[in-house]
Amino acid sequence: MNIHEYQAKALLRDYGAPVSDGRTVTRAEEAKTAAGELDGPLWVVKAQIHAGGRGKGRFAEADAGDKGGVRLAKSVEEAADEARRMLGRTLITHQTGAEGKQVGRIYIEEGSGIERELYLALLVDRVTSRVSFVCSTEGGVDIEEVAASTPEKILSFSVDPAAGYQPFHGRRIAFALGLEGQQVKQCVQLMGNLYRLFIEKDCEMLEINPLIVTDGGQLKCLDAKLGFDSNALYRHSDIAALRDESEEDPKELQASKYDLNYIALDGEIGCMVNGAGLAMATMDIIKLYGAEPANFLDVGGGATKEKVTEAFKIITSDKNVKGILVNIFGGIMRCDVIAEGVVAAVKEVGLSVPLVVRLEGTNVETGKEILNSSDVNIIAADDLKDGAQKIVEAVKG
Repeated sequence: MNIHEYQAKALLRDYGAPVSDGRTVTRAEEAKTAAGELDGPLWVVKAQIHAGGRGKGRFAEADAGDKGGVRLAKSVEEAADEARRMLGRTLITHQTGAEGKQVGRIYIEEGSGIERELYLALLVDRVTSRVSFVCSTEGGVDIEEVAASTPEKILSFSVDPAAGYQPFHGRRIAFALGLEGQQVKQCVQLMGNLYRLFIEKDCEMLEINPLIVTDGGQLKCLDAKLGFDSNALYRHSDIAALRDESEEDPKELQASKYDLNYIALDGEIGCMVNGAGLAMATMDIIKLYGAEPANFLDVGGGATKEKVTEAFKIITSDKNVKGILVNIFGGIMRCDVIAEGVVAAVKEVGLSVPLVVRLEGTNVETGKEILNSSDVNIIAADDLKDGAQKIVEAVKG
């Protein structure tokens, strides 16, 4: 689960991290009052969406201006005017895709004098299963380019969970970032606070870009991005309350209500599979035969007829889907339950695209009988290879 920058900064502040004072507005008429509560002489006006690259983004509407989603203002009136220009408009960045995201919130904060821009992140290293620090002297909007062209400028190391964060970790980061004097002490304390936040709140990713050295020589978190492990939200009602459903894909949001593991993609073949590994293999073989998957969908090992029906509805609600491949290997999952769900879903929502079904495993003969005896137009497949070939041929043909 992701949260907005202003929410992330509130959490950072609670954990003793230095951030600028700011105000959030959802209506243009609130902006002048909010900006007036902050000290000048410079204000920063930021669009709040769940996507990076806001500063280099562009608005779909001409009357929003062409300055991106992060703008500087030199007066309260100018800050309010910039907020008015962005609210309700669609911001397009390299992370949103061409459709962009509508800006429903604006964060106005005090400007900062910047001497240096640095990069810092904490994330879960999937190789070592440990929390890793990542830092670089090349902070700012072009960190992706730094990673691609000059990876030697990025330092990354993991923390032993048995010992946890230690001051030498902070000193290692400070020296890598070229900090001096009191800045080293500040860095050690800041890294400890961020690590504590990361562990206590079950974060998946914490990114500060940029982490700045102010013109007064102090460290400050100028931007913040936080992501949390959704499976751990039951332990954190305060974090769950920060969820902004308007920022999520409606199909993914609907899937979460039925405990379905669904991620929307850009392809044309919808997939319904049980088991994450089999789902990945299904997506790979679709690509192998020349098409693209429209989603990742794992119905799980204990799916009911109702869950399968809902999964089918979600797939067919995607306007990009031109064909559907159901690939079930029944271990815990029973093939007859899948068959009943597919037939029920087709009867309820209709079927306007080709449907290929491959069943194998527990109660497979009963499942095939249910499909064959129904009046649903289904293309049967003998195995995964056969199923992938048939759905790609049906869609391409």
